[in-house]
Amino acid sequence: MLSIKGKNILVTGGAGFIGSHLCDALLQAGAGKVVCVDNFFLGKEENLREAAKKENFVLYRDDASKFGVMYAITTKEEIDIVYNLATIALNYSFFNPFDAYMVNVELAQTMLELLKAGTYRTLIHMSSSEAYGTAQYSPMDENHPMHPTTPYAAGKAAADLMIQSFYNVEHLDTAILRSFNNYGPRQNAEGPLAGIIPKTARRIRQGEKPILQGDGLQTRDFIYVEDTVRALLLTYEREESRGQIINIGSGEGIAIRDLLDRICAYMGYQGEWEMEQARNSDVHDLCASSALARKLLGFAPKVGFDEGIRRTLDWYLGQG
Repeated sequence: MLSIKGKNILVTGGAGFIGSHLCDALLQAGAGKVVCVDNFFLGKEENLREAAKKENFVLYRDDASKFGVMYAITTKEEIDIVYNLATIALNYSFFNPFDAYMVNVELAQTMLELLKAGTYRTLIHMSSSEAYGTAQYSPMDENHPMHPTTPYAAGKAAADLMIQSFYNVEHLDTAILRSFNNYGPRQNAEGPLAGIIPKTARRIRQGEKPILQGDGLQTRDFIYVEDTVRALLLTYEREESRGQIINIGSGEGIAIRDLLDRICAYMGYQGEWEMEQARNSDVHDLCASSALARKLLGFAPKVGFDEGIRRTLDWYLGQG
């Protein structure tokens, strides 16, 4: 089994929700150096408050899709591993669909070109369950057909296919983690790109009504961010992951209506909800099979949803 210890590791999108937790975990695991590249489209410097205290943490405010930028950084910092987490949130598909698609493709292309050029050794790429589209059967394993319904999801699917093809033809050292619906502290709570859990918590705190889109029967498979980060570390450490797409989820589909009920109950909200039309092209059902993750990575989630939502809401409630 490989080890994170002593490795120089670059995280694209490292100031974001999942990326910042990954930076913290890599530093704690003994990485020689952790380099964060983020354009701060959604990332926040406050997410890196703990990481920035470490002498072996380096931050670049730049665009990870640019080959010249990343060539300079990966060579200067002598990078061993790249975790590619940079993206634009799914909701951006409804504002700028072309960029929502292309950013995922361009990031994958740049990472592959650099890997082929030998500026680093291993690519661990973060994909999304949105590449599958709505479940045709459940739980969804890695053989589930891909039917992306948004430009963001199509870009994720295209990036996955590109990386797999380069693994097959060029024998590059790559693995793809296809995560389902992440939640936890630091997820974006503001504006149209906010996640549903922090957005709902923020609205209740501000005396506003929670928003329900559609009938609320659409389901999602929520996985706590610490579990996803642990899976990302295991994906590097277990060489059996190479050339694979590996689902990471809880195996439990939770209806959005039930999710809002739980948030309201925990926060003591008993008022009405604001009803909106269903989001265009919204995936209806997602529920992961993580059997391959158990087999190849020895991974199973440790944080159940009841515990995870408590930790998450407590964190948001403590933000002032």
